[in-house]
Amino acid sequence: MKVTGITASLWLLSMLLPDKSQTSTTEIKCNFTEKKYYLIPANINKDVTILDLSYNQITLNVTDTKVLQQYSSLSELYLIGNKVTILYKNSFHSLSNLEILNICNNSISVIQQDAFIGLHKLKELHVCQNHISQLNPDVFVPLKNLKFLNLQGNSISYLDVPQLFHLELIILYGNPWNCSCSLYNLQRWLNTSNVTLENENMTTCNYPDTQQKYNIKTAPYAAECTSIFTSPVMGDPDLYFQFITNNGSLNNLTGNSEHEPLGKSWAFLVGVVITVLITSFLIYMAIKCPVWYNLLVSYNHHRLEEHEAETYEDGSTANPTSLSEIPDANPADTTVIFEQLHSFVIDDDGFIEDKYIDTHEIREEN
Repeated sequence: MKVTGITASLWLLSMLLPDKSQTSTTEIKCNFTEKKYYLIPANINKDVTILDLSYNQITLNVTDTKVLQQYSSLSELYLIGNKVTILYKNSFHSLSNLEILNICNNSISVIQQDAFIGLHKLKELHVCQNHISQLNPDVFVPLKNLKFLNLQGNSISYLDVPQLFHLELIILYGNPWNCSCSLYNLQRWLNTSNVTLENENMTTCNYPDTQQKYNIKTAPYAAECTSIFTSPVMGDPDLYFQFITNNGSLNNLTGNSEHEPLGKSWAFLVGVVITVLITSFLIYMAIKCPVWYNLLVSYNHHRLEEHEAETYEDGSTANPTSLSEIPDANPADTTVIFEQLHSFVIDDDGFIEDKYIDTHEIREEN
């Protein structure tokens, strides 16, 4: 009896004592919603498992990424209604235990490659109500255990499905889907996989106009879409890309699904023409500028005035008013000055004077 009593007491005591294995997985919640935080706080419990930072001013910059590295025990992270615009690569690489990530209702327009690297245990990803228009399917490849993806309320019109995509639930409504041939792979995946499209009736086509009443899972396709995706062209990436380009896939990426995208050949041609014109203009200026400069420098003529020198028949110049401007000049002096002026006139005797001939010696010989 004593042994039985002792055994029963020990059993009751073991039931009352906490289990260490359970305490190690105890949830630690930290709620910092609507605190007007601009950065993720770095002074909270390092063993936090559920962190709610919704409705703040957080941008998830480099500083926030470094702070998140301290909270490696996180299993749930909520960043709803913040100011995140870009998900940079390695933003969550230290959160290896994270299972739920909710970054809805932000201003995210770009998700860089390797943005979700390190999230091997992530099961739910919510990126709803953002400004995403293009999605590289490879960004989801690191999410090996992803089961639920929420892309509702973005600007996505085309989505290619990665090969290693094993979702159970996906939300796609609220996007301007283009149900051309480029969406054929997504529709085929929705119909052949085990994934559930939530709000299927609300996930309808926006383009073309003839298919607006259909949802993306049951929208009919033209015959050429079915034939091209079931033909050997699918095995040739170049032919597949050419087909997608001709049928509007690039229109989806650029947000214009009504006109075929222009190639880059026209831009190259315009660049070549502009380069040739600029080069020709520079060569022309290099040739003509010295000529224009010489003409400008040599052009130093000015209008003659009345008191300037007059031209004589023999080519010499004299100022007839200069004699009259000499004060108190008598007629005799005037005659001398006039003779002196004419003494400088070269006699036109038909001979050219050589300045190197000694005229004194010539006079002595004469």
